Amino acid sequence: MFLKSSSFLLTAFLGSALTSPLLADDQTLSLPSGANIGVELIEEFSFSDDQSRHQAILLHPTEADGATHELPKYCILVANAQLTNGRIRITTQDATCIETHDAESNIFTGAFEASAYGEDGQYGLACDDASCTLSPGQAFLITLDESINIDAQNNPSAEINAARRRANGEGVANPIPSERPNPDESGNN
Repeated sequence: MFLKSSSFLLTAFLGSALTSPLLADDQTLSLPSGANIGVELIEEFSFSDDQSRHQAILLHPTEADGATHELPKYCILVANAQLTNGRIRITTQDATCIETHDAESNIFTGAFEASAYGEDGQYGLACDDASCTLSPGQAFLITLDESINIDAQNNPSAEINAARRRANGEGVANPIPSERPNPDESGNN
């Protein structure tokens, strides 16, 4: 009986770990190779005979069936897309993500190599239409080509806010407006 309960708990723990946020600690954004992440486009784009490639398209995370991991809520991925043999091949290069913790935030910017795979498991999203248009709201999965470990960047805003909190309302770090006459009152003189 104890063995059965232990395996159930282990399965529940591993399942929740796979779909939990990706930060191993507050200073590193980490994802394993092969992780599946749900994304969607920020702007619509179409392919045609004259336009078979788009560069620097923007994606952001969203919920999608089959996702094994998730990115922070505030995240932008830069990718390229190309229409080849009826499939839209999307590959990402870079990511910028902001993870917030109460009043604090961490900024992660770095290389992010992933590729889109269709529901059939093949590389690229199937496109049977002549126009081949992708729009926001169309969720799909990207799969990481290799593991990702992006260290947090310096966050000047967080440093300024910390200095203001330490100053407790005094000094240059957190100037309190000086007493000045109300402009409406000075006009009445």
